[in-house]
Amino acid sequence: MENVQQALSHYAQAYQQLYKKSPRDLRMLDNGWVSVNGARMRVTELEFLTQQLRIEYNQHATSRRSMVQKLIGWFSRQ
Repeated sequence: MENVQQALSHYAQAYQQLYKKSPRDLRMLDNGWVSVNGARMRVTELEFLTQQLRIEYNQHATSRRSMVQKLIGWFSRQ
């Protein structure tokens, strides 16, 4: 039960970080199942999805940093 709550919390944090909004439907069902935005899945699947959200966020942040560094370089040459 605590593991399920922790998985839901981690997913909500990753989702909020990436999309800047809370997931619209996130709840614990029964026997290791959860509901996420209307989709029913096992907790292990939710943990995998959370990892994917974090990877996507990190890629986005890296891309944004790269763009800022390019702009700084361009402005410093001007």
